[in-house]
Amino acid sequence: MKKALKIVGIILIVIAVIAVSYVAYVLIAYHRIGDTPLEVTVGKAAEANVADYTVVSYNIGFGAYESDYGFFMDGGDKSWAWSEERLDKNLKNIAKTLSEQDADIYFIQEVDIDSTRTYGVDERPYLTEALPDMYNVFAQNFDSPFLFYPFHQPHGIARSGIMTFSKPGIYLAGRVELPVESGLTKLVDLDRCYSKCRVMLRNEKNMVLYNFHLSAYTSDGAIATKQLELLLADMQSEYEKGNYCVAGGDFNKDILGDSSQYFGKADKEYTWAQPVPEGVFDGKNITLVAPLDKNDPVPSCRNADSAYHPGQLVLTIDGFLVSENVDVVSSEVIDTGFAYSDHNPVKMTLSLKG
Repeated sequence: MKKALKIVGIILIVIAVIAVSYVAYVLIAYHRIGDTPLEVTVGKAAEANVADYTVVSYNIGFGAYESDYGFFMDGGDKSWAWSEERLDKNLKNIAKTLSEQDADIYFIQEVDIDSTRTYGVDERPYLTEALPDMYNVFAQNFDSPFLFYPFHQPHGIARSGIMTFSKPGIYLAGRVELPVESGLTKLVDLDRCYSKCRVMLRNEKNMVLYNFHLSAYTSDGAIATKQLELLLADMQSEYEKGNYCVAGGDFNKDILGDSSQYFGKADKEYTWAQPVPEGVFDGKNITLVAPLDKNDPVPSCRNADSAYHPGQLVLTIDGFLVSENVDVVSSEVIDTGFAYSDHNPVKMTLSLKG
């Protein structure tokens, strides 16, 4: 009996040592990338003073979120893409969808470069091959240590980022760090940032392009609001210098205020996507562009707690920000039926004043 208890005790000690060692590894390995200059891949420069520009933003869900996919952090049971074969096919469909828009500027989020969840596949070539001759910039916003959760399919290492494409030539780009929560939530959140790319116009002003993906997995949403405030402050500063500011991405906030007015109530209650707080835009010459056709409303995102189905929470959290010297001609959500991601692409046509 004593021998059996001794063995059990040793096993428990070993388990405890492993658990403590793993927690120490995760905490020690955690780091933030910080503000850094970004490499610009030079393309075939297009005219930078055209009358109109078409801009597309698309969170591609690291190529895994097909319509039958439910992610573990959203209430589903999947952590990886279904298979490497399905990932390849889905990424090709995403690339084709983007190419068909024939946009001048693309803001793309959740592009994996070497992650367990996507079988180590570098997803950038799918995009660069679909959007040839465009300038492009990649900013990493996820570099996590190996996560053993969920236990049936450990999420593993995740390396991912946001990618900007532009026909007008980008001459300078940088990564700007955003704040994240200080508690353990930071271990499962992205290393939030936005990328900032500059295009020189013939009038010697800049068109400044911002690509962002704000926080979703937070305790109260305050950090995501702080992130938005910092982005707006940067845009305001550039506007006051006479530059044109265009931003696109995933707000992780209900930018329609109450999407259920357009898409109906969900069959469950969710609290993660709150409206943009009042007052955030006060004193700013920056406008929120929330794409919506009231006669035929299409949401930009679904809650990926299970396969896509009627009654699932759908809302619009993807959109744009522009400075006052930019005219928005039109904006819309491109309806893919969430076939390739838990997001639909959003599209905007704009012109620069003066």
